[in-house]
Amino acid sequence: MTAEFLNGRILVRSGDLTAEDIDAIVNAANWTLLGGGGVDGAIHAAGGSEIYDACKEIRETTLPDGLPTGQAVITTGGRLPAKYVIHTVGPIFGRNDGRDAELLADCYINSIALAAEHSLRTIAFPSISTGAYGYPKHLAAGVASTAIASALEKHGAIEEVRLVLFSEGDAKIFIKHAEF
Repeated sequence: MTAEFLNGRILVRSGDLTAEDIDAIVNAANWTLLGGGGVDGAIHAAGGSEIYDACKEIRETTLPDGLPTGQAVITTGGRLPAKYVIHTVGPIFGRNDGRDAELLADCYINSIALAAEHSLRTIAFPSISTGAYGYPKHLAAGVASTAIASALEKHGAIEEVRLVLFSEGDAKIFIKHAEF
């Protein structure tokens, strides 16, 4: 199942994010940037030590306390087909004093802004925070789609945003609840 929005500028489907041949994929990272489970673990495993080493350098130089929720940093894609990985930390649902939607939107907005800053034209996202961080998928779809549409208005050089979701069921939920 695949769906397109905004005149084909946004593509939603299920698949393996780590196999995307695109300028950048987005990692739903944890604050440490040093790997974890889910999407984060899959990206680090598929991309190899180059990604870990780049993240470690970021921690040692610019972010000794880790990456704050909603912010984004960029590293090499290592051995991935994608040239770069943009790492962002989504909110743990229900633990942000009512700011869950704002922080989740920031993940998408800041990742797209970072891609534009690096003259990238294509970017692929997972469904940030909907796994272990417990964000309800139907709510996340509305927040993510609104944030992506807003970011694309500001960053016209971004030609394509893909949402590559874990399962066909996840893609169906996103498509049903998207607000493009």
